[in-house]
Order: sequence, then C-alpha cells, then structure tokens
Amino acid sequence: MYPLVFAAQVVNSDVPNTYIAGQCLPGSLSPERAKGKIVMCLRGNGTRVGKGMEVKRAGGVGFVLGNSPANGAELTVDAHVLPATAVNSDDAIKILKYINSTKKSTAYINPARTQLHRQAAPFMAAFSSRGPNVITPDILKPDITAPGLNILAAWSEGSSPTKLPSDHRVVKYNILSGTSMSCPHVSAAAALLKAIHPNWSSAAIRSALITSAGINNNKRKPITDASGNPANPFQFGAGHLRPTKAADPGLVYDASYTDYLLFLCSSGVRDFDPSIKCPNPSPPTYDLNYPSITISNLNGTVTVRRTVTNVGEGKSVYFARVRPPYGLHVDVYPAILFFSHVGQKKSFTITFRAKDYEASQGEYRFGWLTWTDGVHIVRSPMAVALA
Repeated sequence: MYPLVFAAQVVNSDVPNTYIAGQCLPGSLSPERAKGKIVMCLRGNGTRVGKGMEVKRAGGVGFVLGNSPANGAELTVDAHVLPATAVNSDDAIKILKYINSTKKSTAYINPARTQLHRQAAPFMAAFSSRGPNVITPDILKPDITAPGLNILAAWSEGSSPTKLPSDHRVVKYNILSGTSMSCPHVSAAAALLKAIHPNWSSAAIRSALITSAGINNNKRKPITDASGNPANPFQFGAGHLRPTKAADPGLVYDASYTDYLLFLCSSGVRDFDPSIKCPNPSPPTYDLNYPSITISNLNGTVTVRRTVTNVGEGKSVYFARVRPPYGLHVDVYPAILFFSHVGQKKSFTITFRAKDYEASQGEYRFGWLTWTDGVHIVRSPMAVALA
C-alpha cells in the first residue's frame, strides 16, 4: 500500500492555489511532499504523459489520471513512464472525495490486465471533430466514424513512445488515438472495396461506406458521446464503419467529375475547368449526389434530388423509410424504386417542409432516409437547419 494524495496537496509553495495546482504541470510538484506516494492528477492543462513524467521527477511511485467532466468516460491509453491508470470523470470525483475524507488515504498497484468485450462501444471520443461543415454547410461532415481510440500501431524506433526528451525507451509498437488512427481504417476499407469492385468510382466507394455504417453500439443502443449522452450525425456522420456491409451495399450514390464541377460552380468557384461552362443559375449545393443530405438554410419548402445506382440483385424493389428531423415534414417521391438489372439508375426527390415549431435560427435537427429491399439497408443521415 502507498499513500495516495491529490496533486494540489504536494505542490511547491509557489504554485497558485487554483485549479492549476491539481494539474501536475512541469516543476509544480514538491519532491519532499510527493516522494514515495501515488499522486492523482487531473486532465486539463499540459499533456497526459507529461503529468506522469512530473510525478516521476518528484519521486512519486505512480499516478492516477482523472478525467474532467468534458472528457467524460473517454479513457485514453498512454505509454507512461511509471505505473499509472486513467479513470473517468465520475470515478475521479469519488477518488477526490475519498482523499479529502481521511488523513491517511492509500492505494496499491496491481499488474495491468486486458479487459475484453467492453461495453458500451463504440462511443464518440471527446477529441473527435464535430460538424457542421464550416466551408460547405450543405455537405454533411464528418462522413463516418471508425476505430480511433487506443489503437495498437507500429511505431518508429527513432523516438520514444511518449516523445518526451527525458524518455529514452525504444519500442516497435505503441497505443495511439486520434484521426490519424481512424483514417487508416477507412482508407484500408476503401482499398478493399476497390479490389472487390474494380469498376466502382471513388464516389461509389464512399457511398457504400457511408450508407452501410452502423448507428448502434454493442449493447444495441444508439451510439453516445464519451459522457453517455446521445450522439448525432455531427459527431459520427452516418455511423460506425462496417466494411463487410459496405462490400454489398445494394445501392450507391455515384457522382461524376462533371457533377463535382457543377458543385464547384454552385459554390462560387468558376473557371476551374475550361471545358465546363457554369450554368446560370447553377444547381444548389445540396443537390450534389451525396449519400447524406444537409440543408443549412431551410426557408419554407426545399426539394432535394438524388440518384441511386443498383449494385445488388438484378431485379429488386426498394422501399423508402423516413425518420424526419423533429419539426419537419419530409416527403420522398417516388417512395418505391423498381430495378430490373444491375447498373440501373433511379432518381427521386426529398421535399422538406417546416412545421409550426419553435427553433432557433441555425439550429440543426437530424433524421434518416433509408432504402431497403428486405436484404440491404441503405441509410443516409439528414441534417436540416431553419433559416
């Protein structure tokens, strides 16, 4: 057993008595007070691995990294330089209460163990970027989410696992988190789809990945954020990557080079390609044949046009199902699509009309448009904000 202390209890005398005192920032801890103890530090300022290095510098034997409420239940694994553990926000509060309840709080260090089948997963990490799309508001971003938290990845032996100057360890693998981890998952899935379907365009591959994504976790409940609150398409796009489903999506929203040139025309980019003359008027940006639907400025009634290509069974019938954004009336026409062969294209419209309800200007509401033939589920997120 080791004495357990909060960082603010073992700081140097010149450290301000504010929230900074609990952050384990470089040079903040007193070796006389921290030596031989397990120190609890809070997330906020400074790096996670840097906090552990500060505890080690001060002679601590281990440390507990407590999440702030903003980090919720997101636990990021790091290659700490001394025995350490991370706890969620609720547990951090409980530990602080325990430390403050007695003059002799203690803790012990156990060997690490692997926990399988963690629930609920996946969830959206607090560091994950959010929509709306600030450059082109009528295109939903993000498109999709993929594994990006605590990923086992190859590591260059040219730097230590923490990249701290005082860390001289050399490893071939590391545990990493971020978009730099989720992006390779999606990129690899796209490459596999291209190998399976060599004639598919990049737009068709993206459509397959998006419309086949999952929106539930392993508890069969909707995906949440790191604090357990319901997540939405501005956090996960169309949902979580499912490569096996993407290999057989049923329908795809394809788009050509010309389609994207027209989109640039609609966005105000002219003379991008001399072979294309922008029409006047140009089609609205939300009419790009994208596998999601976003209307950033709904005023009255708006009709969006889409075209799907059959890449599933030759003869098939797809039925539309709509879960409209709250306060909106959504019509799909036609609501049934008949296909006689693979490669056949069918177009349809989605009309949005605001009902009488109170909503702040620019406030987004979310819904889903799904086409299904009983085998395939072709799901598109919808995001709409009133003018």
